[in-house]
Amino acid sequence: MPDVRILLSDKAISRLPTPRDGWYLARDTELKGFFVVVGKRKRTFTVQGDLRKGGKRASTIRVSIGNTGEMPTRTARAVAKEYLVQISRGRHPKKAQESNPTSADQNPTSNGPAASITLRQAWDRYLEAHLIRKGRSQKTINGYRDHVERIFAEWLDTPLHELSIDPVRVAKKHDNITRENGLYIANGSMRTLRAIYNHARKSNKALPRDNPVDAVDWNAEERRDTGMGTSDLKGWFTELAALDNPVRREFHLFTLLSGSRTTAVQQIQPEHIDFRRRTLHIPRPKGGKKKAFDIPLSREMIVCLIRVIRFGRKMYPAQALNWVFPADSKTGHLAETKEDRQILSKWGNDLRQTFRTMATAVGVSEMDAKLLMNHAIGGVNAGYITRHKLLQSYLRNQQQAISTAVFAALGSSLNGNQALRDWLGRGAIRRAIQGDQTISADFAEEQERGL
Repeated sequence: MPDVRILLSDKAISRLPTPRDGWYLARDTELKGFFVVVGKRKRTFTVQGDLRKGGKRASTIRVSIGNTGEMPTRTARAVAKEYLVQISRGRHPKKAQESNPTSADQNPTSNGPAASITLRQAWDRYLEAHLIRKGRSQKTINGYRDHVERIFAEWLDTPLHELSIDPVRVAKKHDNITRENGLYIANGSMRTLRAIYNHARKSNKALPRDNPVDAVDWNAEERRDTGMGTSDLKGWFTELAALDNPVRREFHLFTLLSGSRTTAVQQIQPEHIDFRRRTLHIPRPKGGKKKAFDIPLSREMIVCLIRVIRFGRKMYPAQALNWVFPADSKTGHLAETKEDRQILSKWGNDLRQTFRTMATAVGVSEMDAKLLMNHAIGGVNAGYITRHKLLQSYLRNQQQAISTAVFAALGSSLNGNQALRDWLGRGAIRRAIQGDQTISADFAEEQERGL
C-alpha cells in the first residue's frame, strides 16, 4: 500500500487498513518526521530525522517510540518531539541513553546544558514567587502543597529534566492517581505539576519546551449541577430554620443571598460592612487582593448580617469582636461549614449555584450575575466596565431582585411554620435590631417597610 498523510490520533490510527503484505507509513500532517509504521501484526510510532555534523547531514535515522496499542498518540507525539530535538542536535536518542547515561545531556545534576532543578527545588521557587508573593490565599497554597508533597512525594528529589524526557512516566502516574484518588484529584495534581514545570523553565532554558504533562489523557470532568430552583427553596428554608446554631443558620442564608464562596463569607469582619453605603467589602477573594470587590447588599442581606452580629455577640463575645460569623475555633470564625445532608440538604457550592439559577429566573443578565459573584468577564468590553459606578443603584437593584425572589418562594409557609415565623416573620426585623446601638430606629423602620 502507498504511504498516507493524516493527522495522527488514536481514532485515526485504529481506522487505518491493515496491509495484505509488507507495511506502509502513515505520516503525521502536524509534526514533520513523526509517523506510524503499519504492518500486518503491529503498528509502531516512529520518528525520522537527519543527524548532522558540522552543519552537514551525516545520516538519516529512524527511531521507534512504541506500539500504538500500548501508548496513546498524545504521549507518543510528546516523545517524538523530544527525540527530534535530540536528533537535530546530532544525537541518537536511544544510543545516547545506552552508551553514555552520565553525560551532561542525560545527567540533570551536571553543569551541562540540560542541567535542571528537582521538583522540590522548583516547588520552593514557585511557592515563594508565584503563590506567596502574589498574595494567593492559604487555602489555595494548601491545595498546591497537598498535590506536590503528598501526591508527588516520591518525585520530590527527581530532576524535572528526567520527567521531561520520559512523558510516558507522567502519563502513567496520572492513570495511577485516577485509580487511587479519583479523576478530579488526578487532573488537579497534574495541573499543579504543569504550572511548576512552566515556571521552572523560565529560569532553566535547558528544560525542553514541551511540558511532560502534555502526555496526559485528561479525565472528563462534569460540572456539578446541585443548585435549587424556586420549588425547592421552601423545603430548604424549613430545614435551615431547624438548625440549633443561629450563627450557622445565618451563614448558610447569607451564602445563598450573596452567591459568594464559603471561604469569603467565613472571613467577613465587622469593618468590612458599610451599612450606610449598603455594601460588603471582600478584601481577599479567590485570586487574592487584586480581585477585591464590594458586594451590594439587599434588604434581606442587611437584616441577615444584623441578626448574626447580635447572635455572635451573645454566643461568642470575644470572637465577635473580629468576625461576623464567629465560632469557638482556632481561627475565631466558622471553620467547618459542612452539614449533615439529612439535616440540611444544600450548602456550600450548592447555594452558589442556586444564586445563579435564581438570577436567571428573575431576568438578571449573565454579565450582571458574574459581576455580583465576582466572576471573570471575558471579552474586550469587560475592561471598560467601572464596577463601583454600577454599585450605586443598578447592581443593588439586581441583587434585590434575586433576594426578593428567594424569599417569595416561601409563600404561605412563613406564617404556617412556627420556626420560620419566629426567625423571618413579621416583626422579626425589629426584634433583631431592637437594642442594637449601631443601628438607628429609622433604619429599622425602613427595612421593615421594605420587606
